[in-house]
Amino acid sequence: MRPFRPYNSWPATRFGVLGSTLVVALFGFLLPQIARAQQSSDSPLIVHEWGTFTSIAGDDGKALLWLPIATKSDLPTFVEHFRNTNVKGGLRGTVRMETPVIYFYSVRQVTVAARVSFLSGLITEWFPHASQVQPADSQPLLFQPQTTGSIRWDAITVSPTATATLRHEITSSHYYAGRETSANIVSVQTSAGNQLEKFLFYRGVSLVAPPLSAKVLAAGQLQLKSNAGEGTTIILFERRGDKLGYRVSSLDGDAIMETPSTSGTLDSLYSDFEDTLVAQGLYRDEAHAMLETWRDSWFGEGSRLFYIVPRRFVDTVLPLSIHPTPTGVIRVFVGRMELVTPATENAVEAALLSGDHETLEKYGRFVDPIVDTIITRQADPTLADRLRQAVNAYHRWCFATLGE
Repeated sequence: MRPFRPYNSWPATRFGVLGSTLVVALFGFLLPQIARAQQSSDSPLIVHEWGTFTSIAGDDGKALLWLPIATKSDLPTFVEHFRNTNVKGGLRGTVRMETPVIYFYSVRQVTVAARVSFLSGLITEWFPHASQVQPADSQPLLFQPQTTGSIRWDAITVSPTATATLRHEITSSHYYAGRETSANIVSVQTSAGNQLEKFLFYRGVSLVAPPLSAKVLAAGQLQLKSNAGEGTTIILFERRGDKLGYRVSSLDGDAIMETPSTSGTLDSLYSDFEDTLVAQGLYRDEAHAMLETWRDSWFGEGSRLFYIVPRRFVDTVLPLSIHPTPTGVIRVFVGRMELVTPATENAVEAALLSGDHETLEKYGRFVDPIVDTIITRQADPTLADRLRQAVNAYHRWCFATLGE
Protein backbone atom coordinates (compact mmCIF):
# COMPACT_ATOMS: atom_id res chain seq x y z
CA MET A 1 0.00 0.00 0.00
CA ARG A 2 1.32 3.42 -0.97
CA PRO A 3 1.84 5.71 2.05
CA PHE A 4 -0.20 8.90 2.19
CA ARG A 5 1.78 12.08 1.68
CA PRO A 6 0.50 15.43 2.94
CA TYR A 7 -0.33 18.18 0.42
CA ASN A 8 2.90 20.13 0.97
CA SER A 9 5.02 17.11 0.06
CA TRP A 10 3.32 16.50 -3.32
CA PRO A 11 5.64 17.10 -6.30
CA ALA A 12 5.25 20.53 -7.82
CA THR A 13 5.07 18.98 -11.26
CA ARG A 14 1.79 17.20 -10.30
CA PHE A 15 0.10 20.01 -8.36
CA GLY A 16 2.15 23.15 -7.91
CA VAL A 17 0.79 26.61 -8.63
CA LEU A 18 -2.02 25.31 -10.83
CA GLY A 19 -3.24 23.04 -8.03
CA SER A 20 -3.27 25.90 -5.53
CA THR A 21 -5.31 27.99 -7.95
CA LEU A 22 -7.83 25.18 -8.37
CA VAL A 23 -8.25 24.79 -4.61
CA VAL A 24 -8.87 28.51 -4.17
CA ALA A 25 -11.34 28.55 -7.05
CA LEU A 26 -13.13 25.48 -5.69
CA PHE A 27 -13.50 26.98 -2.23
CA GLY A 28 -14.63 30.26 -3.77
CA PHE A 29 -17.40 28.40 -5.56
CA LEU A 30 -18.44 26.16 -2.68
CA LEU A 31 -18.54 28.65 0.17
CA PRO A 32 -21.57 30.60 -1.13
CA GLN A 33 -23.36 27.32 -1.81
CA ILE A 34 -22.62 26.10 1.72
CA ALA A 35 -23.77 29.42 3.16
CA ARG A 36 -27.05 29.28 1.24
CA ALA A 37 -27.62 25.68 2.30
CA GLN A 38 -27.00 26.60 5.93
CA GLN A 39 -29.32 29.59 5.65
CA SER A 40 -32.04 27.41 4.11
CA SER A 41 -31.56 24.83 6.85
CA ASP A 42 -31.52 27.41 9.63
CA SER A 43 -34.35 29.52 8.21
CA PRO A 44 -36.87 27.32 6.42
CA LEU A 45 -39.73 28.93 4.57
CA ILE A 46 -43.00 27.03 4.96
CA VAL A 47 -46.06 27.81 2.83
CA HIS A 48 -49.60 26.61 3.56
CA GLU A 49 -52.69 27.31 1.46
CA TRP A 50 -56.38 26.51 1.69
CA GLY A 51 -59.30 27.35 -0.60
CA THR A 52 -62.61 26.17 -2.04
CA PHE A 53 -63.78 25.06 -5.48
CA THR A 54 -67.57 25.59 -5.56
CA SER A 55 -69.84 24.03 -8.20
CA ILE A 56 -73.39 22.77 -8.66
CA ALA A 57 -74.23 19.33 -10.05
CA GLY A 58 -76.51 19.03 -13.07
CA ASP A 59 -78.84 16.17 -13.92
CA ASP A 60 -75.94 14.19 -15.41
CA GLY A 61 -73.79 14.73 -12.32
CA LYS A 62 -71.37 17.07 -14.09
CA ALA A 63 -70.85 20.67 -13.01
CA LEU A 64 -73.32 23.16 -14.45
CA LEU A 65 -72.32 26.40 -16.11
CA TRP A 66 -73.94 28.81 -13.66
CA LEU A 67 -74.26 32.41 -12.59
CA PRO A 68 -74.96 33.21 -8.93
CA ILE A 69 -77.93 35.37 -8.08
CA ALA A 70 -76.98 38.95 -7.19
CA THR A 71 -76.02 39.37 -3.54
CA LYS A 72 -74.11 41.88 -1.51
CA SER A 73 -70.34 41.45 -1.63
CA ASP A 74 -68.97 39.54 1.35
CA LEU A 75 -65.54 41.22 1.04
CA PRO A 76 -64.14 44.39 2.62
CA THR A 77 -63.90 47.36 0.26
CA PHE A 78 -60.09 47.40 0.43
CA VAL A 79 -59.95 44.10 -1.48
CA GLU A 80 -59.05 44.83 -5.10
CA HIS A 81 -61.14 43.65 -8.06
CA PHE A 82 -60.63 42.77 -11.69
CA ARG A 83 -60.63 46.02 -13.71
CA ASN A 84 -61.46 47.89 -10.48
CA THR A 85 -65.03 46.58 -10.49
CA ASN A 86 -66.74 43.66 -8.79
CA VAL A 87 -67.32 41.57 -11.92
CA LYS A 88 -67.32 38.11 -10.41
CA GLY A 89 -71.11 38.11 -10.08
CA GLY A 90 -71.36 38.62 -13.85
CA LEU A 91 -69.14 35.70 -14.81
CA ARG A 92 -70.60 32.34 -15.73
CA GLY A 93 -68.42 29.41 -14.81
CA THR A 94 -68.42 25.79 -13.72
CA VAL A 95 -66.14 26.41 -10.74
CA ARG A 96 -65.97 29.42 -8.47
CA MET A 97 -62.63 29.48 -6.69
CA GLU A 98 -63.34 31.04 -3.32
CA THR A 99 -61.06 32.53 -0.70
CA PRO A 100 -57.78 30.79 -1.26
CA VAL A 101 -55.38 32.20 1.31
CA ILE A 102 -51.63 31.58 1.29
CA TYR A 103 -49.84 31.63 4.66
CA PHE A 104 -46.09 32.05 5.17
CA TYR A 105 -43.95 30.81 8.05
CA SER A 106 -40.27 31.76 8.46
CA VAL A 107 -37.91 32.24 11.42
CA ARG A 108 -36.30 35.27 9.79
CA GLN A 109 -37.49 38.13 7.62
CA VAL A 110 -37.43 37.19 3.97
CA THR A 111 -38.64 38.70 0.71
CA VAL A 112 -40.51 36.31 -1.56
CA ALA A 113 -42.24 36.36 -4.93
CA ALA A 114 -45.42 34.39 -5.67
CA ARG A 115 -47.35 33.59 -8.84
CA VAL A 116 -50.59 31.68 -9.39
CA SER A 117 -52.16 30.71 -12.73
CA PHE A 118 -55.78 29.59 -13.16
CA LEU A 119 -56.52 27.18 -15.99
CA SER A 120 -59.58 28.18 -18.08
CA GLY A 121 -60.27 30.96 -15.63
CA LEU A 122 -59.82 34.51 -14.39
CA ILE A 123 -58.55 35.95 -11.12
CA THR A 124 -61.28 38.34 -9.97
CA GLU A 125 -60.34 39.61 -6.46
CA TRP A 126 -57.13 39.85 -4.45
CA PHE A 127 -55.25 41.50 -1.58
CA PRO A 128 -52.59 42.81 -0.98
CA HIS A 129 -51.91 44.74 -4.17
CA ALA A 130 -50.55 42.52 -6.94
CA SER A 131 -47.66 43.35 -9.25
CA GLN A 132 -49.63 42.00 -12.21
CA VAL A 133 -53.00 40.40 -12.95
CA GLN A 134 -53.53 38.82 -16.37
CA PRO A 135 -55.46 39.18 -18.59
CA ALA A 136 -55.69 42.90 -17.94
CA ASP A 137 -57.71 44.15 -20.91
CA SER A 138 -59.89 41.26 -22.05
CA GLN A 139 -63.68 41.32 -21.82
CA PRO A 140 -64.31 39.44 -18.54
CA LEU A 141 -67.91 38.51 -19.33
CA LEU A 142 -66.85 36.55 -22.42
CA PHE A 143 -63.79 34.63 -21.33
CA GLN A 144 -63.10 31.38 -23.18
CA PRO A 145 -62.03 27.88 -22.07
CA GLN A 146 -58.50 28.51 -23.37
CA THR A 147 -58.11 31.52 -21.06
CA THR A 148 -55.46 31.19 -18.36
CA GLY A 149 -55.67 33.96 -15.81
CA SER A 150 -52.81 34.68 -13.46
CA ILE A 151 -51.74 36.88 -10.56
CA ARG A 152 -48.24 37.80 -9.43
CA TRP A 153 -46.72 39.41 -6.37
CA ASP A 154 -43.05 40.31 -6.98
CA ALA A 155 -41.92 41.49 -3.54
CA ILE A 156 -43.69 40.19 -0.44
CA THR A 157 -41.93 40.81 2.85
CA VAL A 158 -42.52 37.99 5.34
CA SER A 159 -41.90 39.23 8.90
CA PRO A 160 -42.01 36.64 11.70
CA THR A 161 -41.48 39.19 14.49
CA ALA A 162 -43.73 41.93 13.14
CA THR A 163 -46.85 43.01 14.97
CA ALA A 164 -49.36 45.10 13.11
CA THR A 165 -52.86 46.49 13.27
CA LEU A 166 -54.51 45.01 10.22
CA ARG A 167 -57.11 46.96 8.33
CA HIS A 168 -60.62 46.08 9.49
CA GLU A 169 -63.87 47.64 8.37
CA ILE A 170 -66.92 47.52 10.61
CA THR A 171 -68.73 44.87 8.60
CA SER A 172 -69.28 41.15 8.80
CA SER A 173 -67.28 39.30 6.19
CA HIS A 174 -65.97 35.86 5.38
CA TYR A 175 -62.61 37.53 4.92
CA TYR A 176 -61.49 38.22 8.50
CA ALA A 177 -61.64 34.70 9.96
CA GLY A 178 -58.63 33.69 7.86
CA ARG A 179 -56.43 35.95 9.99
CA GLU A 180 -56.87 33.86 13.13
CA THR A 181 -53.69 31.83 12.74
CA SER A 182 -50.06 31.98 13.85
CA ALA A 183 -48.87 32.77 10.30
CA ASN A 184 -46.34 35.56 9.74
CA ILE A 185 -47.34 39.07 8.77
CA VAL A 186 -46.84 39.78 5.06
CA SER A 187 -46.44 43.25 3.59
CA VAL A 188 -46.45 44.69 0.09
CA GLN A 189 -45.21 48.18 -0.69
CA THR A 190 -47.54 50.21 -2.93
CA SER A 191 -47.67 53.80 -4.17
CA ALA A 192 -50.30 54.45 -1.50
CA GLY A 193 -48.23 52.94 1.30
CA ASN A 194 -47.47 49.58 2.87
CA GLN A 195 -50.27 47.00 2.83
CA LEU A 196 -50.19 44.49 5.70
CA GLU A 197 -52.02 41.20 5.99
CA LYS A 198 -51.74 37.67 7.44
CA PHE A 199 -51.91 36.02 4.00
CA LEU A 200 -52.15 36.44 0.27
CA PHE A 201 -55.81 36.41 -0.74
CA TYR A 202 -57.34 35.82 -4.17
CA ARG A 203 -60.50 34.51 -5.85
CA GLY A 204 -61.58 33.55 -9.36
CA VAL A 205 -63.97 31.82 -11.77
CA SER A 206 -63.16 29.00 -14.19
CA LEU A 207 -64.70 26.83 -16.91
CA VAL A 208 -62.71 23.79 -15.77
CA ALA A 209 -64.49 20.51 -14.96
CA PRO A 210 -64.24 19.47 -11.28
CA PRO A 211 -62.46 16.17 -10.51
CA LEU A 212 -65.67 14.59 -9.22
CA SER A 213 -69.22 14.15 -10.52
CA ALA A 214 -72.31 13.60 -8.39
CA LYS A 215 -75.62 12.50 -9.91
CA VAL A 216 -78.81 12.56 -7.85
CA LEU A 217 -80.80 9.40 -8.57
CA ALA A 218 -84.60 9.22 -8.67
CA ALA A 219 -84.78 7.62 -5.24
CA GLY A 220 -82.56 10.30 -3.74
CA GLN A 221 -79.28 8.39 -3.56
CA LEU A 222 -76.11 9.95 -4.89
CA GLN A 223 -74.07 8.33 -7.65
CA LEU A 224 -70.46 9.45 -7.33
CA LYS A 225 -67.57 9.17 -9.74
CA SER A 226 -64.03 10.35 -9.15
CA ASN A 227 -62.27 11.52 -12.30
CA ALA A 228 -58.97 12.26 -10.57
CA GLY A 229 -57.56 8.75 -10.59
CA GLU A 230 -56.96 8.74 -6.85
CA GLY A 231 -58.96 8.38 -3.66
CA THR A 232 -60.39 11.31 -1.75
CA THR A 233 -62.29 11.98 1.47
CA ILE A 234 -65.91 13.06 0.98
CA ILE A 235 -68.59 14.42 3.32
CA LEU A 236 -72.22 14.20 2.23
CA PHE A 237 -74.28 16.84 4.05
CA GLU A 238 -78.03 17.43 4.42
CA ARG A 239 -79.88 20.14 6.36
CA ARG A 240 -83.61 20.72 6.66
CA GLY A 241 -84.49 23.45 9.12
CA ASP A 242 -82.90 22.72 12.48
CA LYS A 243 -82.12 19.12 11.60
CA LEU A 244 -78.94 18.06 9.84
CA GLY A 245 -76.93 14.99 9.05
CA TYR A 246 -73.70 14.03 7.34
CA ARG A 247 -71.68 11.03 6.32
CA VAL A 248 -67.87 10.87 6.00
CA SER A 249 -66.46 8.36 3.55
CA SER A 250 -63.55 7.64 1.22
CA LEU A 251 -64.11 7.61 -2.52
CA ASP A 252 -61.85 5.78 -4.94
CA GLY A 253 -63.64 5.37 -8.26
CA ASP A 254 -67.45 4.97 -8.34
CA ALA A 255 -69.89 4.69 -5.45
CA ILE A 256 -73.54 5.15 -4.51
CA MET A 257 -74.31 6.90 -1.23
CA GLU A 258 -77.57 7.06 0.70
CA THR A 259 -78.86 10.38 1.99
CA PRO A 260 -77.63 10.78 5.58
CA SER A 261 -80.16 10.75 8.39
CA THR A 262 -80.72 14.19 9.92
CA SER A 263 -79.60 13.16 13.40
CA GLY A 264 -76.18 14.80 13.49
CA THR A 265 -74.93 17.92 15.23
CA LEU A 266 -72.89 20.89 14.03
CA ASP A 267 -70.37 20.34 16.82
CA SER A 268 -69.58 16.80 15.68
CA LEU A 269 -69.46 17.91 12.04
CA TYR A 270 -67.02 20.73 12.82
CA SER A 271 -64.83 18.33 14.77
CA ASP A 272 -64.77 15.68 12.03
CA PHE A 273 -64.25 18.26 9.28
CA GLU A 274 -61.42 19.97 11.15
CA ASP A 275 -59.70 16.63 11.76
CA THR A 276 -60.01 15.87 8.04
CA LEU A 277 -58.32 19.16 7.11
CA VAL A 278 -55.53 18.64 9.65
CA ALA A 279 -54.94 15.13 8.28
CA GLN A 280 -54.30 16.78 4.88
CA GLY A 281 -51.47 18.87 6.38
CA LEU A 282 -53.04 22.10 7.61
CA TYR A 283 -52.17 23.37 11.06
CA ARG A 284 -55.03 23.16 13.53
CA ASP A 285 -55.57 26.93 13.63
CA GLU A 286 -55.59 27.06 9.80
CA ALA A 287 -58.23 24.33 9.60
CA HIS A 288 -60.31 26.15 12.20
CA ALA A 289 -59.97 29.43 10.29
CA MET A 290 -61.19 27.77 7.12
CA LEU A 291 -64.28 26.37 8.81
CA GLU A 292 -65.02 29.68 10.53
CA THR A 293 -64.73 31.44 7.18
CA TRP A 294 -67.52 29.32 5.69
CA ARG A 295 -69.56 28.56 8.84
CA ASP A 296 -72.69 30.39 7.67
CA SER A 297 -72.46 29.18 4.06
CA TRP A 298 -71.31 25.59 4.04
CA PHE A 299 -73.77 24.30 6.62
CA GLY A 300 -76.98 26.08 5.68
CA GLU A 301 -80.21 24.74 4.18
CA GLY A 302 -79.97 22.15 1.42
CA SER A 303 -77.87 19.21 0.29
CA ARG A 304 -74.23 19.33 -0.73
CA LEU A 305 -71.14 17.27 -1.11
CA PHE A 306 -67.76 18.27 0.27
CA TYR A 307 -64.60 16.56 -0.90
CA ILE A 308 -60.85 17.00 -0.55
CA VAL A 309 -59.63 18.07 -3.98
CA PRO A 310 -56.70 15.83 -5.00
CA ARG A 311 -53.41 17.71 -4.81
CA ARG A 312 -52.48 16.73 -8.36
CA PHE A 313 -55.68 18.38 -9.64
CA VAL A 314 -54.98 21.55 -7.64
CA ASP A 315 -51.43 21.82 -8.96
CA THR A 316 -52.62 21.28 -12.54
CA VAL A 317 -55.54 23.71 -12.50
CA LEU A 318 -53.98 26.25 -10.14
CA PRO A 319 -50.16 26.03 -10.38
CA LEU A 320 -48.37 27.98 -7.66
CA SER A 321 -44.74 29.09 -7.71
CA ILE A 322 -42.88 30.68 -4.79
CA HIS A 323 -39.33 32.10 -4.87
CA PRO A 324 -37.14 31.39 -3.02
CA THR A 325 -38.35 27.82 -3.10
CA PRO A 326 -40.01 26.87 0.23
CA THR A 327 -38.82 23.85 2.16
CA GLY A 328 -42.45 22.75 2.39
CA VAL A 329 -45.72 23.57 0.62
CA ILE A 330 -49.14 22.34 1.74
CA ARG A 331 -52.19 23.05 -0.44
CA VAL A 332 -55.59 21.89 0.83
CA PHE A 333 -58.64 22.68 -1.28
CA VAL A 334 -62.18 21.60 -0.46
CA GLY A 335 -64.62 20.95 -3.27
CA ARG A 336 -68.16 22.07 -2.50
CA MET A 337 -70.82 20.71 -4.86
CA GLU A 338 -74.45 21.78 -4.43
CA LEU A 339 -76.99 19.01 -5.06
CA VAL A 340 -80.56 19.41 -6.34
CA THR A 341 -82.13 16.53 -4.43
CA PRO A 342 -85.88 15.79 -4.41
CA ALA A 343 -86.12 17.47 -1.00
CA THR A 344 -84.42 20.63 -2.30
CA GLU A 345 -86.52 20.63 -5.47
CA ASN A 346 -89.78 20.34 -3.51
CA ALA A 347 -88.81 23.03 -1.00
CA VAL A 348 -87.69 25.56 -3.62
CA GLU A 349 -90.67 24.95 -5.90
CA ALA A 350 -93.13 25.37 -3.01
CA ALA A 351 -91.40 28.58 -1.89
CA LEU A 352 -91.47 30.01 -5.43
CA LEU A 353 -95.15 29.33 -5.99
CA SER A 354 -96.12 30.75 -2.60
CA GLY A 355 -93.86 33.81 -2.86
CA ASP A 356 -91.91 32.71 0.23
CA HIS A 357 -88.79 34.77 -0.42
CA GLU A 358 -87.37 34.23 3.05
CA THR A 359 -87.19 30.47 2.43
CA LEU A 360 -85.62 31.00 -0.98
CA GLU A 361 -83.03 33.24 0.61
CA LYS A 362 -81.76 30.26 2.62
CA TYR A 363 -80.48 28.77 -0.65
CA GLY A 364 -78.51 31.96 -1.34
CA ARG A 365 -76.79 32.38 -4.68
CA PHE A 366 -77.78 28.87 -5.80
CA VAL A 367 -81.47 29.70 -6.29
CA ASP A 368 -81.14 30.37 -10.02
CA PRO A 369 -79.31 27.15 -10.98
CA ILE A 370 -81.67 25.18 -8.73
CA VAL A 371 -84.71 26.71 -10.44
CA ASP A 372 -83.15 26.12 -13.88
CA THR A 373 -82.76 22.45 -12.97
CA ILE A 374 -86.37 22.24 -11.75
CA ILE A 375 -87.68 23.83 -14.96
CA THR A 376 -85.58 21.48 -17.08
CA ARG A 377 -87.24 18.53 -15.34
CA GLN A 378 -90.74 20.06 -15.56
CA ALA A 379 -93.04 18.39 -18.11
CA ASP A 380 -95.90 20.90 -17.66
CA PRO A 381 -95.11 24.05 -19.72
CA THR A 382 -97.74 26.09 -17.83
CA LEU A 383 -96.13 25.29 -14.48
CA ALA A 384 -92.66 25.95 -15.93
CA ASP A 385 -93.83 29.42 -17.00
CA ARG A 386 -95.23 30.11 -13.52
CA LEU A 387 -91.87 29.15 -12.03
CA ARG A 388 -90.06 31.56 -14.37
CA GLN A 389 -92.37 34.38 -13.38
CA ALA A 390 -91.92 33.54 -9.71
CA VAL A 391 -88.12 33.55 -9.90
CA ASN A 392 -88.24 36.91 -11.73
CA ALA A 393 -90.32 38.26 -8.84
CA TYR A 394 -87.71 36.90 -6.45
CA HIS A 395 -84.97 38.70 -8.43
CA ARG A 396 -86.83 42.00 -8.07
CA TRP A 397 -87.15 41.40 -4.34
CA CYS A 398 -83.40 40.65 -4.09
CA PHE A 399 -82.43 43.82 -5.96
CA ALA A 400 -84.76 45.89 -3.79
CA THR A 401 -83.14 44.32 -0.71
CA LEU A 402 -79.66 45.13 -2.03
CA GLY A 403 -80.65 48.76 -2.40
CA GLU A 404 -81.78 49.13 1.20
